[in-house]
Amino acid sequence: MKLPEKFTERMKSMLKTEYDAFINAFENSPIYTGIRINTAKEGAKEAVLSAFGDLEPIPWCKDGYYADKSLISGNHPYHMAGLFYFQEPSAMSAVSGLPIEKGDFILDLCAAPGGKSTQAGAALNGSGLLVSNEIVKKRSDILSENIERMGLTNAVVTNETPQKLSEKYIEFFDKIIVDAPCSGEGMFRKEPQAVEEWSIEHTVSCGIRQRHILDCAVKMLKPGGYLIYSTCTFAPEENEKIAAYLIDTYNLEICKTNLDMLECGRTKWSDSEYDMSKTRRIFPHTQKGEGHFLALFKKGGEAVQSCKKEKKPKKPDNVLNDAVSLYRKFEKETLNVKLDGDFVLFGENLYLKPQGINIDKIKVVRCGLHLGICKKNRFEPSHALVLSLKKEDFKTSVNFDYSNSQLKAYLMGEVIDCSGSGWTAVLVNGFPIGWGKASGGRLKNHFPKFMRLKK
Repeated sequence: MKLPEKFTERMKSMLKTEYDAFINAFENSPIYTGIRINTAKEGAKEAVLSAFGDLEPIPWCKDGYYADKSLISGNHPYHMAGLFYFQEPSAMSAVSGLPIEKGDFILDLCAAPGGKSTQAGAALNGSGLLVSNEIVKKRSDILSENIERMGLTNAVVTNETPQKLSEKYIEFFDKIIVDAPCSGEGMFRKEPQAVEEWSIEHTVSCGIRQRHILDCAVKMLKPGGYLIYSTCTFAPEENEKIAAYLIDTYNLEICKTNLDMLECGRTKWSDSEYDMSKTRRIFPHTQKGEGHFLALFKKGGEAVQSCKKEKKPKKPDNVLNDAVSLYRKFEKETLNVKLDGDFVLFGENLYLKPQGINIDKIKVVRCGLHLGICKKNRFEPSHALVLSLKKEDFKTSVNFDYSNSQLKAYLMGEVIDCSGSGWTAVLVNGFPIGWGKASGGRLKNHFPKFMRLKK
């Protein structure tokens, strides 16, 4: 790989005696892949490690492991059932450094494709609220799909600008994740396009955009709340200098994380006298991961009034009530659990919205748990619903080992043998993976078409 000359000059000036080791890592060290196990699914870690053998742990993420993607495929049933998520090892560090507590209201402001959101969601384990935002519509759809696959029930996916969100959710969130769009220097080895697009001017323009995003984020953070800022670049203009900007501009202090295994940021790269030793960096010549930076901040001050109360639903109550009645009928016939909360109807789609969040006049891609579709006086359950439940939650299910040929046929969209009748959950080693509808000894396939394996 031919690196930009001005990039290598800057890195040589920054790293001095470490530079040769840094360049050698770029040219010769392996490119690492990671999986992060979804602990929101009970028993997932034991199942994944049993299936894939002795995986090397990632030091800065207790649920992360180095993995060979040629041996662990995205087509594996455990991946399709949401037991694990492919993620760059370095990218797991940011949420690992955020002190998440049960019941927190968390915002992931630049969330696609969803690695950090699903990591935060697993830590919440169904409690509190997760708002995952992505400004690009196509990317927000991918984000929503990953939220669904991991079985998160308390997540709202939005497609808004940081500015719009900051005008509505004033000092609303306990924790905020800002994995900011950056020049991507840390991903040069994995994304050659980032090399072609790189320039010193680009790093400066990224710093300007990052400041704007953080200006919005700080407005949404509660006093006493924590903000984690991260990038996948080496540029001080986007890292230590941004940290110094936050301290200069707002009532924020840099906090120590629990990531002592990572290198400290450098005060001399910040153009300030602030101590950057509590920030963290990952370099490919010192860790098994690509370039990364993170800094944890705590906000001082006193709380102000948050967003306005949500307006009443625009749809007549009887329309929503009819939809809920259809769901309740399905629930009584099919499930062993009763789900309660704020039911919301978007067209024919019924959702269970997390409580405490006002979504009026916000572009929403996913409003909590998608229960299913109500049409023609019948209810059809969603794929999100089956992935959000446990094996004991279903009255009727069929269970296969992940290597079973019948399961493979199901994942390819075929009709398979099945006794019983009505909606039936398909399980892989006890983990829900999809729906089918049993009748006459056969199971009509309801696995999503876009997810099906190719024949």
